[in-house]
Amino acid sequence: MKLDRLVGKIIATAVLAICACAAVVVQGAELISDTSGPYDATIERVVTEEVRPLGWKDGESTYRLIEARLLEGPQKGEVVFVETDFPGIEEGRRVALNHIQDGSGTQRYAVVSLDRTMRVYGVVLLFAFAVIVFGGWQGVRSLLALVGSFLAIFYVLIPGLLAGWHPFLSSFLVAAGVLFVAIFITHGFTRESAVAYIGTMFSISLTGLIALYAVDATYLTGYSGDETTYLDINTAGTLDFRGLLLGAIVIGILGVLDDVAVTQAAVVSELFAGSKTMTRAEAYRRAMRVGREHVGALVNTLVLAYAGTALPLMLLFTVYGRSLDTALNMEIFATEVVRAAVGSIGLILTVPIVTGLAVAYLKGKGTMGGGHAHCHGHGHSHEHK
Repeated sequence: MKLDRLVGKIIATAVLAICACAAVVVQGAELISDTSGPYDATIERVVTEEVRPLGWKDGESTYRLIEARLLEGPQKGEVVFVETDFPGIEEGRRVALNHIQDGSGTQRYAVVSLDRTMRVYGVVLLFAFAVIVFGGWQGVRSLLALVGSFLAIFYVLIPGLLAGWHPFLSSFLVAAGVLFVAIFITHGFTRESAVAYIGTMFSISLTGLIALYAVDATYLTGYSGDETTYLDINTAGTLDFRGLLLGAIVIGILGVLDDVAVTQAAVVSELFAGSKTMTRAEAYRRAMRVGREHVGALVNTLVLAYAGTALPLMLLFTVYGRSLDTALNMEIFATEVVRAAVGSIGLILTVPIVTGLAVAYLKGKGTMGGGHAHCHGHGHSHEHK
């Protein structure tokens, strides 16, 4: 009897816990649905400023009560009072405010970001200027290809995913289009570009299969952060997040695969152009030496890029004294490790595939486009030895 009562208490406690969690989820969904904005506003005055303890490790934060005039939204032109500890708050600065109504009917505004649009545009323009000055018309073509890639992602892939397209297959098809634009618009319709494109598509296909296995083997679900939770709630659970993760891995490695593929095709083309008697075997060996150097640099770049993304979280785990094994068991860490590993494998596969296609197809063909070739410093350093 005591055992029965104990089991009954455990079941009752579990039911209550499930109900409580369901209530929290429902409340969270209602909170999100009752949030509107963001609306641009200008800070007219900082009314009060107060330093308050955070409640852990003697931390402190500065809270400010600000008077902000709304520049858009239903209350455009009105002045609202907002309390916030958001950093960078100053009089005259533009901010983005969300209008929030909680379950009790209380309405308030919250600062969600500073207005940095024009400054971001300025950095982008500086980047475009540097590319054009250094690359000339080649730089202009690369910028056009970059714009085309973003248009494909924002106006084809994202609406398609929200409309119910299969995430992995649609990402693969969009990747094929993005690569076509990136390679042929930037480097021209040459034999080298054709070899690079075909070889990269082979590599992406194999990398996709490896990613499929890796995601399944490591039990990744695709829920790696708050943004995925909010997205799941706001799409009523209609998205396949494992498929989204696989698609994100494919899209994320396009840039480095494009880089190494075009370089390898160009190296082989230059080797044949420099020596009419060079055999395919010799050209393959020399191009592979260049490829190994290139891959060594790019793998390091790829891994460090993913590590940089997760740096704040790694610092948080270090502060709390968590072990490496504990961190790797967290999906957000495991996801980045799998991304980096799979991306690096795809990068390694691209070198022999593209090099093999290049030596088979470009022997005796010469170059198209006036002898133009895309070749990185890695390749040049080997050829001058």
